Amino acid sequence: MKTNLLYIFADQWRYHAMGCVGQDQACTPNMDRFAQESLCFEHAYSTFPLCTPHRGSLMTGRYPFSIGLWTNCKVGLEEKLMLKPQETCIGNVLEAGGYQTAYIGKWHLDAAEQNFTAHPASGAKDWDAYTPPGERRQGFAHWLSYGACDEHLDPHYWADGPEQIRPGKWSAAYETDKALEYLESRQKEEAPFALFLSYNPPHLPYELVPGCYLERFKDLEICWRPNVPEEMRTPRMETIARQYLAAVYGIDQQFGRILTYLKEKGMEEDTLVVLSADHGEMLGSHGRMSKNIWYEESIHIPLLMRQKGRILPGKSDAIFASPDHMPTLLELLDLPVPDTCQGVSHRAAALGGQEQGPDHMFLCSYPGMPESVSAFARQGLAHKAHGWRGIKTRTYTYVIDNGYMPEEGQAEYLYDDLADPWQMEPMQVERDCQDPRVAEARQWLKAYLAMLEDPFLWEKERRRI
Repeated sequence: MKTNLLYIFADQWRYHAMGCVGQDQACTPNMDRFAQESLCFEHAYSTFPLCTPHRGSLMTGRYPFSIGLWTNCKVGLEEKLMLKPQETCIGNVLEAGGYQTAYIGKWHLDAAEQNFTAHPASGAKDWDAYTPPGERRQGFAHWLSYGACDEHLDPHYWADGPEQIRPGKWSAAYETDKALEYLESRQKEEAPFALFLSYNPPHLPYELVPGCYLERFKDLEICWRPNVPEEMRTPRMETIARQYLAAVYGIDQQFGRILTYLKEKGMEEDTLVVLSADHGEMLGSHGRMSKNIWYEESIHIPLLMRQKGRILPGKSDAIFASPDHMPTLLELLDLPVPDTCQGVSHRAAALGGQEQGPDHMFLCSYPGMPESVSAFARQGLAHKAHGWRGIKTRTYTYVIDNGYMPEEGQAEYLYDDLADPWQMEPMQVERDCQDPRVAEARQWLKAYLAMLEDPFLWEKERRRI
């Protein structure tokens, strides 16, 4: 019998926000129990810590720039970004392999409808989009989703028509309801299923969390990470931190419902369950909020895999990048990996074998705000040649930052993540630096840029493209 796949990922949920990690003040009893039964990839990172780029890599096994997803699918850009139907996605391969495929929750891989019409029939606003049945669903047959909307307490969805479904319920709870309904509907089917469940919380707005979860954290005294500066440790930030932890707790409770169902139905041995996220959340570290920066809080994501009787519980030190998810999952399901995939399969590590994967990975970000893109255009510069690129290993983070605006200069950094785990004392790298870590990182980065035909400006001196 073929193995089922249940892939669950939350938006803006950092690795540290699990109780079992022992860093954030997270209360996640179900995730902690799941971690004890799973293989935890401790070095899983978001290649491009932003929603659309990571999701595009997850679905295609390719790097964001290779599939044209250099920022979020959004309004306000001349280029109308979307995951192109011509890409070979994991849903397509699963469907061709005999799987009943399903997608529930946030998608954020289709072009915003308001790029094309101010009043779409679906009622989609801002960055949101209804994805109709057909090739833009990338092989997912059962569909209950939306593009990008953060109304967690009053969410909306589309199924197979443009009419909005408004359940009037916290999004994660409703999506879990529908996921359980889908799993129940599969009980009498012989074909295996592959369900992707995408929770939007703990993504901001931070305050949109049910009171029953907020209550648990209302009096919590926040223990700040050492890299949160004093000016960020305000009463308002304490409230946001409690709200974030409450949302994570709520996700944990919903995840627990799914674990209970799988156990009661005897599905723990024939279902590969994956728990992950698309990127992290800074939550005040280095004076920042949100994501899209190279720091640990932004790029480090949870990644746990469980299939009882097949995947042994424990920890893996494999370097796991965003494009690696698709080839790893397909090989674990004994399905062919398309030649289009650029990622590395970690099947051997997942099954307890010797890991042959690389000991480093590529990191990247491109200027994506409309005002930033316009600023480069006014000066005749290619905005995609800017932003930052980097290399992540088990022991250090290396970054070259060209900035998000034309007037910003270039800086080169090396963070010793073992000696300085809070990344508070980076080495400012000079061009003639002789540090062997810098030398190898520069070579690796040049190789990635060449492979991806990335126009990133390497030289410190600006040049027009």
